Amino acid sequence: MGIYKYDVYRSPNIGLFVKSNNSILSVPFGFAETKAKKLRDYLDVDKMFYASVSGTRLIGPLTVMNNNGIILPSTASEEELQLFKQESKLNVDRLNSKFTAVGNLISANDNGALVSSLIKAETHQQIRDILGVQVDTLSIAGFVQTGAMVVATNLGAAVHPNASEEEVRMISEILKVDVEPATINGGIPYLSSGIIANSNSVVVGSLTTGPEFIMLSRAFKT
Repeated sequence: MGIYKYDVYRSPNIGLFVKSNNSILSVPFGFAETKAKKLRDYLDVDKMFYASVSGTRLIGPLTVMNNNGIILPSTASEEELQLFKQESKLNVDRLNSKFTAVGNLISANDNGALVSSLIKAETHQQIRDILGVQVDTLSIAGFVQTGAMVVATNLGAAVHPNASEEEVRMISEILKVDVEPATINGGIPYLSSGIIANSNSVVVGSLTTGPEFIMLSRAFKT
């Protein structure tokens, strides 16, 4: 278990391009094999595979992943859907929603899912079916982009630094982990842009400062 600094495409916004759970890592087509292997080693996963979502490299904001399933946007192709199913061996489906950046709207671990108010209530059952968890609607610090505000594993979670005490309490109750306010990459509050996390390890963007390291280590129990 550790916390590591890394860049993807010379960018500290590593969470835009890569997604992981406790056993798999998905990286964009064309991503350097040596860098992908290093990420795989850092995150201590069994399998790494190349993918695209909606024809793009933006795997992070366009997917939601826990150890039970993967949510893709409605714009993902049939080929992309089948690739994720084949490589992950998990429940994988396209979300029945007009919003495509599902990763910015949903944050989940294996205990629960926090969902943006933009996602209609009738879609919640589909989210439950894919991820195998309870679903609750929550805005954070005045933002409806819930998935961008919270990064969670089964050991802990980090949240936007302006989250209220009540929001922190609710996140902890829903995801069943301790929650710590934090920033990434030198003060960025939109945490999912700069973090790849699972219960094994955490990888953060290269601009993450020493004090942020301390906050994130506390949040994810590294």
